[in-house]
Amino acid sequence: MRVAILGCGAIGGAFLGYLSGRSEVIGIVKEYQKEPLTREGLKIEGVRGTHNVKVNVQTVLTEPVDVAVIATKIADLEAVLKENGPYLKDSFILTTQNGIAADYIVENYSHASRIITGIVMFGATFYPPDRVVHNFEGSLVVGSLFKNPRWQFDQIERILSPVTRVVNEKNIRGAKYLKIFVNLNNCIPAVLGVSLQDAFSNLEIAECAIYVNREAYSVIEDAGIELVSLPGYPKERIQGLVTMPPKEAAVLFSKVMASLSEEPLYGSILQSIRRGKPSEIDYINGEIVGLAEKSMSQAPLNKKMVELVHRVEKTNTFLSVEEFMKELTKVEEKSYG
Repeated sequence: MRVAILGCGAIGGAFLGYLSGRSEVIGIVKEYQKEPLTREGLKIEGVRGTHNVKVNVQTVLTEPVDVAVIATKIADLEAVLKENGPYLKDSFILTTQNGIAADYIVENYSHASRIITGIVMFGATFYPPDRVVHNFEGSLVVGSLFKNPRWQFDQIERILSPVTRVVNEKNIRGAKYLKIFVNLNNCIPAVLGVSLQDAFSNLEIAECAIYVNREAYSVIEDAGIELVSLPGYPKERIQGLVTMPPKEAAVLFSKVMASLSEEPLYGSILQSIRRGKPSEIDYINGEIVGLAEKSMSQAPLNKKMVELVHRVEKTNTFLSVEEFMKELTKVEEKSYG
């Protein structure tokens, strides 16, 4: 099987590193990555030890592939599809982006029956141009947002199992929305410019995250969306966090975040900001804001998070804890439950 990894940052780099040598794999990378990756290989560190992997990389596809894993940020998705589209017409395409918009963007360039919806449940951090830290193990949940998929689960599982455990989910839409909760709090460390562990070791900040989740959960309920459990993240976890007393929930949440990884863990939003790239905030907290508008409910806290992330993107200036808390006081008191 010819496999292409389009976008070789944190998640794409892990796919490229673990699949190279097992299948006919090519990584489609940024121009600045090509020379060091070709010369030095890809360095992968973390939970599986330290490895230097010889990889095959180019900046665009030059021949058709059977499977394409698209691991770019959603802001780069259309550009990658346009650049490589002629060689993806008959490919099965796996999306890995957060939020639910990616599959519908890909549908404009591929037949819906060939699109595989992926939810990444392992953690990695990218250190440009050629180093990936695999922070923690997890799984890849796959399914289809469309009817009558042509792809077969056992074939996809066989190809991708060297990367992580692959799980089939029939209600991938409900699982996608639960994944939003997994990423929903990434906005706070991104605004502060620190790791998840550093941000949420502060119980006051952890409590802010609880209120952001409570608001989002209310919006999803109002929209009539049924959440589906993910491996290692049952839906009851978020239900418990949003229903218990906020201060009690904050203590629990803080402990969970501290135990995620021995290495500092930087969420995808902050990783994008540090590279000067647009983040996916509009497809995570922004998804909650959009749902609220459609269901005639309100999401002022999540709206504020979107606003603050865009401010940091524009100014490249992070907020202090004091400045962050001051911004939240501008949100109406009723949004705190």
